[in-house]
Amino acid sequence: MPKSPPRQLLFICSQNRWRSLTAERLFDGHPTVQVRSAGTEPGARVRVAAGHLGWADVVFVMEKKHADRLRAKFKDELRGKALVNLRIPDDYQFQDAALVALLRERLVEYFGADLLAAP
Repeated sequence: MPKSPPRQLLFICSQNRWRSLTAERLFDGHPTVQVRSAGTEPGARVRVAAGHLGWADVVFVMEKKHADRLRAKFKDELRGKALVNLRIPDDYQFQDAALVALLRERLVEYFGADLLAAP
């Protein structure tokens, strides 16, 4: 039986103010996926917790340092989870058009165009 596509996506950056929050907004109103975002730093808008990782089917990080921090703090919670580094530097503001385009490009690599095409 084929594995079902991921339904619950978690996006992680440092502060959960620009990159991960913009990624979350890309899926607002999406009919088949739920998306949350969080940050790794103490001052993050929403700080990542074990519950976020337990909820998610796939965890997307913006940089390698985010993956390293998650692995160091949440090793057990990440077991069996897909952890994907989108390789997006902290060079953008919230909803920056260039950031949105880069997120779409990187997510198409992972999901194909169908998931992002849904309203």
